[in-house]
Amino acid sequence: MRVVGLMSGTSYDAIDAAAADLSLDGGTLVLTPLGMISTAYDDDLRAELARTLPPGRTDLAAVCRLDTGIGRAFAAAAVRADEELCGGRADLVASHGQTVYHWAEDGRVNGTLQIGEAAWIAEATGRPVVSGFRTRDVAAGGQGAPLVSIVDVMWLRGRPGVPVALNLGGIGNVTVVPGGAEGTAGEPLAFDTGPANALIDAAVRALAGRDASGEAYAMDAGGALAARGVVHPPLLRRLLDDPYYARPAPKTTGKELFHLPYLRSALASSGPLPAEDVVATLTRLTARTVAEAIRPFGATEVIASGGGTRNPVLMDWLREELDGSCGSAGSAGSVGCVVRSSDELGLPAGAKEAYAFAVLGWLTAHGLPGTVPSCTGARHASVLGSITPGGPGLRLPRPPATAPVRLTVAEPAARCRTR
Repeated sequence: MRVVGLMSGTSYDAIDAAAADLSLDGGTLVLTPLGMISTAYDDDLRAELARTLPPGRTDLAAVCRLDTGIGRAFAAAAVRADEELCGGRADLVASHGQTVYHWAEDGRVNGTLQIGEAAWIAEATGRPVVSGFRTRDVAAGGQGAPLVSIVDVMWLRGRPGVPVALNLGGIGNVTVVPGGAEGTAGEPLAFDTGPANALIDAAVRALAGRDASGEAYAMDAGGALAARGVVHPPLLRRLLDDPYYARPAPKTTGKELFHLPYLRSALASSGPLPAEDVVATLTRLTARTVAEAIRPFGATEVIASGGGTRNPVLMDWLREELDGSCGSAGSAGSVGCVVRSSDELGLPAGAKEAYAFAVLGWLTAHGLPGTVPSCTGARHASVLGSITPGGPGLRLPRPPATAPVRLTVAEPAARCRTR
């Protein structure tokens, strides 16, 4: 089955569309990457989305406009991915949509909202669309995130030691697979570590002004600002005191908490600081909170993906916080943790989440659960999402006799492209 996975994360800068050929080989789901394309939101749509997201205020008219505009944007991305990556022969589209609110209070998620109406995608592509993945897990008592955890568990199962999948998007999240080797015990666990790029991006846009070419900074490209700055210890201590970091997993968070007013409140007690120092401090915050979240599990390798992997300062500081590179001894005499990109295991770091939602769509289309209860905190595993028919009839594949327990990534097709 050829599936197009559509994803726009908490940075809401673009829609990633990854196409995969998915087939079942016994208990193993084989993913052959067909490529990924990325389409930026147009300036007006992105500006309206930015105004609407917390802590901004909105009304139902704006929500309707955004639901339609984002649905159309996702539809255009799906059409392009089908034509360019699947030769016009996609069987299914799996759309994460755009998260606009994740209603979390006191460690419990009461609701979650992703917009980008699937009917626009189905109408434009003629393909069935799976959407609305998160809500069913929340209804079952789960956090509704990180949903990629089932893909991580299938993908990393059987690797030696304790592998950890790390995604550095707007928010950081991890999936820990303890006892990865066959015959060892341990339930997998997944949770959001806190901000990855969310506060860094907010600081850059608000404080950094314009670059040498006169363009307004949108992100810390290549970690250039952090590299020029100096970490401010009092600000770092204040940020590390946030209660979120001490909460037990499973837990999730988002820009409902980690946004520009949150940062300005922290900066208020620090006095004026150069933008570079603020960005350096926030980059160190991300590295430290991720490392502190991972360290208790005795991770032997961290497989990183997401936009944060393109920031060499962040990645270097993460390795430093995790006690160095492969095989080195940490400060307590423990063996160091290897930090590598998901590219080394066959999934492009910039497209991994889109590929993961392609897998989640495949599971739903086959009537199979898409969650691991120990990862999301749900009472039970659930078949996720809703299916919007793409044409006059709806034909779904017959469920397999047994659900896959492993995921392998095959060599990419010859025409595989990333744009």
